[in-house]
Amino acid sequence: MTQTPIHGDQPELDLKKYIREIPDFPKPGILFYDISTLIRNADAWQIATARLARAIAPWQPDLLAGIESRGFLTAAPVAMRLGCGFIMLRKPGKLPGKTISLKYGLEYGQDELHIQEDAIKPGQRVVVLDDLLATGGTLAASIRLLKNVGAEVVGTSVLVELDGLGGREKLDAPLHSLLTYPA
Repeated sequence: MTQTPIHGDQPELDLKKYIREIPDFPKPGILFYDISTLIRNADAWQIATARLARAIAPWQPDLLAGIESRGFLTAAPVAMRLGCGFIMLRKPGKLPGKTISLKYGLEYGQDELHIQEDAIKPGQRVVVLDDLLATGGTLAASIRLLKNVGAEVVGTSVLVELDGLGGREKLDAPLHSLLTYPA
């Protein structure tokens, strides 16, 4: 893997200032952490991806896997910074060609993730990225799916972790959280 220099970080910049909190979304009682306000600020977004890349680089990934859909927003630019590949974990019917799937349970139902059959070579080092970790069901399922197809999942990373919901404990790989909020 070729690594490119990581520029643009300013340790004093508080990225939480760029995350908008929206009460009662998507339903009453939920406080939603909106990353769109971070992503649309060019300087803050450059710094956020630089910090993610710096945290992920020691894991020496061959590939970054983004979870549909906001995980794509973090994984793709960080993969470019690190000089590694990017793969997508998607919902059913969204990837062309043959796919391998994993169904998993959520708090209120079931979901399913797919990966293209030829996306991983056995033993490739993969880091999984998503925008937010809450209860951990989707990220844990992503790790299982990747391991099922032969990946060595060396780490996971999220922009925002909601602390206190037990998500971190469900993961079978190290976790890096850029920002942490109480649940």
